[in-house]
Amino acid sequence: MPYIPNTNQEREEMLGEIGAKDFQDLFGNIPADIRLKRALDIEGGLTEQDLDERIKEKGSWNRPAAEGSCFLGGGTWDHSWPAVVDQLSGRTEFLTAYTPYQPECSQGTLQCIFEFQSMMAELCGMDVANASMYDGASACAEALLLATSTTRRKRVVVSKGLHPDARATIQTYLRYQNIEVVEAPLRNGVTDWNGSVDSQTAAVLVQQPNFLGNVEALDPVAASCQETGALAVASINPIALGLLRSPGHAGFDIVVGEGQPLGIPMGYGGPHFGFFATRQKFVRKIPGRLVGATLDQEGRKAYTLTFQTREQHIRREKATSNICTNNALMALRGCIHLAALGPKGLEEIACVSRQRALQLAEELSSVDGIELAWPDRPFFNEVAFRAAGGNPAVAQFKTTLAQNGIQAVLPMSRWYEDMEGVFTLACTERTRSKDIKRLCDQAQNTFRLEVSL
Repeated sequence: MPYIPNTNQEREEMLGEIGAKDFQDLFGNIPADIRLKRALDIEGGLTEQDLDERIKEKGSWNRPAAEGSCFLGGGTWDHSWPAVVDQLSGRTEFLTAYTPYQPECSQGTLQCIFEFQSMMAELCGMDVANASMYDGASACAEALLLATSTTRRKRVVVSKGLHPDARATIQTYLRYQNIEVVEAPLRNGVTDWNGSVDSQTAAVLVQQPNFLGNVEALDPVAASCQETGALAVASINPIALGLLRSPGHAGFDIVVGEGQPLGIPMGYGGPHFGFFATRQKFVRKIPGRLVGATLDQEGRKAYTLTFQTREQHIRREKATSNICTNNALMALRGCIHLAALGPKGLEEIACVSRQRALQLAEELSSVDGIELAWPDRPFFNEVAFRAAGGNPAVAQFKTTLAQNGIQAVLPMSRWYEDMEGVFTLACTERTRSKDIKRLCDQAQNTFRLEVSL
């Protein structure tokens, strides 16, 4: 819609209508001593051509991951997706639609959400999944809220291997709910639960694989929760479930996660979508929305919002969350991606990602000055290494790679004080053997220089 400013006459008419003499009268309640007494220090207007050239010039500063080699991970990965994902999600009936407030008029959207829910429930090994979440971090926090409201307990235990952003989001959600958040420490790259779960614990949350890329043992978590009456919650990478056992089959009660690997571009970290799946017995406490299938008056299959447990739909005191939308377009991309891949395709992507990570681990750990941080730990597509030169060597390695068109290296000391010199690299099905060779060649040069210095 074009911007059409009001004329001077129209402004005077509007001011007169409300009884104001001039524009400054509108700010009469603002003390004079804090008002800006000069014009704003901004440039003058630009023509459309000048504006277009300026935007293009600034846009040229970007270096998309697709232009070089990308080994970045940590919650946002460089995955590919079938062309059908862009083709279908870009159709105007999807692209311009918003959350279905009148579900009877949104049968197509509701069917897509229903299919999404069905796929996510099966993938997670759960009975039911909701109509998606904002992202994986908020899904983690909502899972803990469900657990505390169900168990009537005020203590949750969260693995320190959970994504740092998710841990920060949990603290924000629970800080003023009078809920104690206990972080179980990491030992040798995985969570040490020893003594952290007791009869006052409402939930135990673990990430699979964890933020370091290491595979966590789920059975002990499920067993301790069953013994103490806590709910077992897992945050997962959906691609990893092409190889790993689903938390639902391990006895977990709630499974959440970040959907970005399913057809969502890296996009500077967003937008993403989260997912939330649980057991049937918790269905009335599930946050957000739930789409169900039924028959209309003529016996035809129809879709409807079965549960809408948020404050815009029900009494505020009955709401389970304040989730305001289901991120439908992003979830649609994930739905199309899963449908196009099928179980076999998901398994193949997981296998290729794992194979590339194994190749990277073998070749990079043979470089003098670099070793696997935890050589005995199984990992998925993210690999943790340790640099002999500590954090300065890691920083130099990251800079050298960037200068050579390789986006890589997440220094773990940014989030874990005791991980001096530890960094991670991620591989996906897009990672090529020649990309790994280029990275290892740069490592040889960088760490040879470090040794000589």
